[in-house]
Amino acid sequence: MNIRTIFSSFFIFLLRIFCKPTKESIIPLNPQNILIIRQHNQFGDMLATIPLFRAVKESYPGCRITLVASPENYFAVNGNKYIDELFNFDKKRLWEGDYIKYFWHTLRKGYDAVIVPATVSISSTSCLMARIAGGKCVIGPASLDGKENKLSFLFNFPVELDWRKKPEMNVSQFCLDILSPLGIKTNNYTSHVTFTAEETKRALEFLNTFGESPKLAIGFHIGAGKPPNRWPVDNYITLINRLNQKYSFKFYFTGSSADSNEIEAVKKQFGSKAGYFINKTIPELASLISASSLFITNDTGVMHVAGAVDVPQISIFGPTNPNNWAPVGRNKFVMRNGADISSVSIDSVFDTACTILDGKGNK
Repeated sequence: MNIRTIFSSFFIFLLRIFCKPTKESIIPLNPQNILIIRQHNQFGDMLATIPLFRAVKESYPGCRITLVASPENYFAVNGNKYIDELFNFDKKRLWEGDYIKYFWHTLRKGYDAVIVPATVSISSTSCLMARIAGGKCVIGPASLDGKENKLSFLFNFPVELDWRKKPEMNVSQFCLDILSPLGIKTNNYTSHVTFTAEETKRALEFLNTFGESPKLAIGFHIGAGKPPNRWPVDNYITLINRLNQKYSFKFYFTGSSADSNEIEAVKKQFGSKAGYFINKTIPELASLISASSLFITNDTGVMHVAGAVDVPQISIFGPTNPNNWAPVGRNKFVMRNGADISSVSIDSVFDTACTILDGKGNK
């Protein structure tokens, strides 16, 4: 047993003595002040949690939701209509006096309910925050896929989360399992990104800065944080050239600095014929996609941004199970041919794109 394990065991031992919740806790009938702590995982996971926020608002009209997020995911819900207050929990700033005061003030607002969602992992930090908040009803994971949460004693209502029992369930549905003590359910598992009229205006201005002005506009996201989730750039180039032979359309690429290699490759091929929407905010990105005829993307965070708007979308998958992670909604198409994303054929993506575009007018 190493020093870290010994320290962890001792820390948990102390928590069990001093931080165990009272047995008198009950489920509030109509909670109006709710804290949700989702300060781990990436922004795609946060976007997949939107149905949970919506379901809470639907069940308790007029309630106020405070969300604790992180530097890795807060921007996914910045300005979201379901979130009343957003706190960006940055561990690097915990030594700043004013930041600590703001953090403490955020947690200690006398919440009616505190909720800690979990999907692919359990955050110990989130569990501790939930206990510090000390709401009347503190809900969090007792276990995840059979793995015990050693801090589950911090919750008044620990919930067993087991994706193995529902292996084909979408993450947007699985997220809601944590709400079972409150009896909250929903039939709407679509995501949502809130963007303004000004952001829509800027998106349209961007579309007018390159190429001709046909009715069709197609967006492409050719990068991904995980290499196995990247469809070959050459496939995208071939696909675009084939689409150009059949349709009159303008096209653009989205991405960030992390996608620089892929963006440079398509710039060499298409130059000023294409637009490049790089390092933009989530609302800006959503507003642009919403003004498009079609969006084609790898399995990555931006896929969930596109999934949050009502635009036809083709998501190309590799090792990840699309039943778990593909966006939910109408006109959301998935392309997969086993765990190797490169085995998805250009023909299959082209044919699906044509089926979509033929309904929107062709050359």
